Amino acid sequence: MKTIKGPALFLAQFAGDAAPFNSWDSITKWAADCGYKGVQVPSWDGRLIDLDKAAESQTYCDDFKGQAAANGIEVTELSTHLQGQLVAVHPAYDAGFDGFAAPGVRGNPKARQEWAVDQVKKALKASNRLGLNAMASFSGALAWPYLYPWPQRPAGLIETAFDELAKRWLPILNVAEENGVDICYEIHPGEDLFDGTTFEMFLDRVKGHKRANMLYDPSHYVLQCLDYLDHIDIYKDRIKMFHVKDAEFNPTGRQGVYSGYAPWVDRAGRFRSLGDGQVDFSAIFSKMAANDFAGWAVVEWECCLKHPEDGAREGAEFVKNHIIRVTEKAFDDFADGGTDQAANRRMLGL
Repeated sequence: MKTIKGPALFLAQFAGDAAPFNSWDSITKWAADCGYKGVQVPSWDGRLIDLDKAAESQTYCDDFKGQAAANGIEVTELSTHLQGQLVAVHPAYDAGFDGFAAPGVRGNPKARQEWAVDQVKKALKASNRLGLNAMASFSGALAWPYLYPWPQRPAGLIETAFDELAKRWLPILNVAEENGVDICYEIHPGEDLFDGTTFEMFLDRVKGHKRANMLYDPSHYVLQCLDYLDHIDIYKDRIKMFHVKDAEFNPTGRQGVYSGYAPWVDRAGRFRSLGDGQVDFSAIFSKMAANDFAGWAVVEWECCLKHPEDGAREGAEFVKNHIIRVTEKAFDDFADGGTDQAANRRMLGL
């Protein structure tokens, strides 16, 4: 068994234009002061990282890691959530997602996709230079507008969407293999990979590519009413990244799973700060330890009620208290009477 590393913090929700959130040096100092040992880095945020330099310069990467280490922080992973989203965009979402891209490719879906693929590949190369073995991402989505089968979907529509999704990602997965980095898709509503079944549909089409893996975040399963504990046991060999995020689902006579038109605070399903929701993290951390999860416990703060800085500080302590330092011996070793093969045979009457 392995002891999970942590606590770490995903910086995407905290980076900003005001100190201490506007530079790599100051945000890592702040994270350490909150009690974190590591940070997951949004690769699209130029205030924190220059992805072009990181992909090409070992010196830059060494300095990047060194500055964090001087502040008591380890780089856990890079994230390409926004760029991965743009690898596959249904035209209905062109306007909504255009802002994720560089200004020069906005309004041009073909150029935007090419830019996104290049970005993800650069992040894989940068991950290699940083000595990382996993990168977080979104799969993007071509079939999401057809999630609910009304009107009736024509035969082959979903299969065609997943064929195309796999075609777009397979060359990127091969770059991941060249760099020794797993792509961990966050299983997330809004992506074509939003549950175990859709992940398997994708995995079949990329021929079980060993670099196609999962970012496990139980909050997205609570909102789907999916068994997030059973999910760990089913996909333990593919779960290579862990977002520690809480959520609650409180259906009423007015709304349930499909309550997304309401503002977050009024929805049946809401993200909450750690400890304020319904996720059984004691069970999750136990399963992760038993399944030899070797990665980081990364807090992703998203809450419709609590201030982010309070959520961050409380989250560090929450994760610290849930990490299980695994035992190196059996609890009943004190009763070991010693044995050998001959004794074993005698005990069996052989």
